[in-house]
Amino acid sequence: MAIKVLRNPKESVDRLIARFNKKVQSSRILVQLKARRYFKRDPRKREVRASAIMRQHYRSQRDKMKYY
Repeated sequence: MAIKVLRNPKESVDRLIARFNKKVQSSRILVQLKARRYFKRDPRKREVRASAIMRQHYRSQRDKMKYY
């Protein structure tokens, strides 16, 4: 998936590069590449359960703090 940016007439090269960088950032290509850079093992059942329990705990704590 290539990102193409065409230069407008009377547009400086710096502005063109800035537009290109903005498109790259908004497409989140770099985030995906950095995530796939190293092998990441799938989480085990125990880890998934533990993270779900902690997520639920943090959400309930955050909800309690809303009303103070």
